[in-house]
Amino acid sequence: MKKKSLAVVLLSGGLDSCVTAALARQRFDLALFHANYGQRTLARELAAFRAQAEFFGAKQVLTVDLPFLGEIGGSSLTDLSMAIPEEEEEAGIPTTYVPFRNSILLAAATAWAEVLGAQAIFIGANVLDNPGYPDCRPEYFAAFQQLIRLGTGPHTHLTLETPLIHLDKAGIVRLGLELGAPFHLTWSCYRSESLACGRCSSCRLRLKGFAAAGVEDPIPYEASPSPLDGTRTA
Repeated sequence: MKKKSLAVVLLSGGLDSCVTAALARQRFDLALFHANYGQRTLARELAAFRAQAEFFGAKQVLTVDLPFLGEIGGSSLTDLSMAIPEEEEEAGIPTTYVPFRNSILLAAATAWAEVLGAQAIFIGANVLDNPGYPDCRPEYFAAFQQLIRLGTGPHTHLTLETPLIHLDKAGIVRLGLELGAPFHLTWSCYRSESLACGRCSSCRLRLKGFAAAGVEDPIPYEASPSPLDGTRTA
């Protein structure tokens, strides 16, 4: 049996990156990368990451601490003085955007991938759910692919893969179901580390995706489900 090549997957502990890891596992052995950057639900995301790493049987695991991202602030995910949005923000860059985060995480993941001799880096970004995030656009990832080519050694050949880039949340849920992704081990809530709040923009988007896909979200929520749109109400 031919040995699989290795891929580094950025795994936050959330739904999208979990489905991305499940997809990458079809072609590659997995090296799973996780960052603690001062986010509100750091401990819960880390627990989700560890559970998924065990589920996927990762060949390599790396957790890095990047506290300066939290110290810089500028995002409601890291700055407790800023409110977490409960509705999708209509225009501009959402307050949940962490300035230049994807670039910093991808740079670290690229360094690790180069050392490991990996063939690919996977990230679960999608432009439909995050249209205001400048570092979730296809052209951004195309530019970063060129940066990897120019900034790594001659023996490094890394492909940056964004398999979810044009999927909405319902499409991601459906794909995850096909792949047997462990949704019960994921965490998406921006606020809570015990029960998902069901009210923040991330919970609402997740619940809407499960509702549109016609399946129940397996993680526990504080609020009760609405049968109309998949959001939860107190």
